Amino acid sequence: MMDPEYAAALDKAVAFKSIRPPSTVTEARVIFDKFFVSAQNTFLEPHLPPDQLIPVDGGEISARCLVPVVDDDSETFPVLLYIHGGGFSLGGIEMDDYTLRIRCVQHKISIVNVAYRLAPEHPFPTPVNDCYAALKWTASNVSLLRGDLSKGFLIGGESAGANLSAVLAHMARDDPFFEGRRLTGQYLCEPNICHYAAYPESLKPMFRSVEGFPAMPTLSRQAIERYYRWYNAPPSDPRFSPLLYPSHQGLPRTYIQAMELDPLRDDAFVYTEVLREAGVETKMDLNRGVTHAFYSCFPALAAAARVRENAERGFEWLLRREQST
Repeated sequence: MMDPEYAAALDKAVAFKSIRPPSTVTEARVIFDKFFVSAQNTFLEPHLPPDQLIPVDGGEISARCLVPVVDDDSETFPVLLYIHGGGFSLGGIEMDDYTLRIRCVQHKISIVNVAYRLAPEHPFPTPVNDCYAALKWTASNVSLLRGDLSKGFLIGGESAGANLSAVLAHMARDDPFFEGRRLTGQYLCEPNICHYAAYPESLKPMFRSVEGFPAMPTLSRQAIERYYRWYNAPPSDPRFSPLLYPSHQGLPRTYIQAMELDPLRDDAFVYTEVLREAGVETKMDLNRGVTHAFYSCFPALAAAARVRENAERGFEWLLRREQST
């Protein structure tokens, strides 16, 4: 005898009852995804662990926390605060979610993926302040993350996320709040470290890529200006142009990735040299023949795979595990 509740549900499921036998495997897959996969996922989604809410000025922001699953309940992990890119005005925590889940497992690292408020609705310095609140929240909630900051306390992101990471590294260096729990590494992929209107005179000759690659398909000079306009940050404010901080001494170990045909390429070159001159242990990889964030648009390319491989080796280096790789 059929379960009464199931029988009643079937009776009401008009779409399910009207399914015609598929004539091809493609049709069968569409039906399966709709009535088996999607139905189950829609039901279970509300039961997933909720994103954390972090208090900020004027409200709350969410953060997705990823913690490795291991057999030993007492094992602890290094911690990464990750800040997504998107020109300070686009994107969210979904865009790097899969990558970060893989990274969490591969490196046995707990990750906080922060959803800061976006410009132009929330212009500078709101994204800076939101991400800094998330960094402090992370340092204060290590037990929730099964973290051990002595194993590594990293910050990182791509593009605008790299800019915000570089800014926060300076802020945290100078903040007594982080005494005894200092950042140990930063990951900067395609960072924008200075507004082109605020280049220091002594370094101007080194910044050639913003003029040399004005119309690249994934990031043009026009797009950069649009993002700058929406963000509305003073060009010479170090919280937007971290190159302009008076000192870079005492910053954590830094790994940088650059794309050869990126208008922001020379930001990576200049920052690498400036950090090294300040005594900061710094490593940089240049990906040749590719443009800004191309790996997101064309992830199946061999060149995109190299960016991902570089990133994972960079994280191993930041965690001082490179000898074992």
